Amino acid sequence: MKPAPFAYHEPTTVEEVLQLLAELGDEAKPLAGGQSLVPMMNFRLARPAHLIDLNRVGELSYLREEPDGGLRIGAMVRQRFVERSPLVRERWPVLHEAVGLIGHVHIRNRGTMGGSLAHADPAAELPATMLALDAEVVIRRLGGERTVPADEFFISYFTTAVEPDELLGEVRLAPPWPRTGWAYEELTRRHGDFAIVGVAALLTLDDGVVSRARLAFAGAGPTPLRARRAEALLVGERPDERIFREAGARAAEELEPDSDIHADAGYRREVASVLARRALAAALARAVEAGPAPSPSGRGLG
Repeated sequence: MKPAPFAYHEPTTVEEVLQLLAELGDEAKPLAGGQSLVPMMNFRLARPAHLIDLNRVGELSYLREEPDGGLRIGAMVRQRFVERSPLVRERWPVLHEAVGLIGHVHIRNRGTMGGSLAHADPAAELPATMLALDAEVVIRRLGGERTVPADEFFISYFTTAVEPDELLGEVRLAPPWPRTGWAYEELTRRHGDFAIVGVAALLTLDDGVVSRARLAFAGAGPTPLRARRAEALLVGERPDERIFREAGARAAEELEPDSDIHADAGYRREVASVLARRALAAALARAVEAGPAPSPSGRGLG
């Protein structure tokens, strides 16, 4: 199929993009990698009257470590670049692990960080990972910007806090926590498919006791979901198989999975419980090995 007719815009600056969005509102859609929007347009599930191509806006392509050790990722940074970044692999390894599971290499070559988050598919790897990392999303509009925590950014299926006259500009990650292990686990029907369920896990140890835990799930509700009661169960405990099993069971109770042609809700809950236990065990092993976080280096791109 072919898309419905639309007007095409090719701005070269963020200011031009924001001016177009202010003028056109919900008649316009920004185009990033096009991996989701273009197929939806071809099937006429999306019919924007105006398409605003972001691919010539160089201001949106940067990956930069901040002096405080945090990370800023521009919306148009390609997923493959993040996957291959030594900085991300060293300091935010759960993001490196999750990005490598997105589709196939040719998908990651075109797909952008901001595009995946703005699309907000609840089964996608990046939204859940950003939730686990307590990321912040910078949303720009003509004349200003606002910063939204990841746990407030995702509203419902394919719906975010970005308004029609706004643009997702960048993602900000806090400095990595020392003595923290990580893992991203998912179940797919085939390599490269969207996950039936996925989970990002982070586990911080202080003197052998869990001081911080994160369990963020994909494919388990209308948005990525943090299992906060399961996280609370872990904090203050000496981690072992028993507590991981309890945390997995509690996490499954917190989720809101749908039934569809791939799996019913009960199966998704069971998978989520098993994946949580696996991810926590892997995170524990890495936390035990981890030393203090590397000092900020000021490295980056852009």
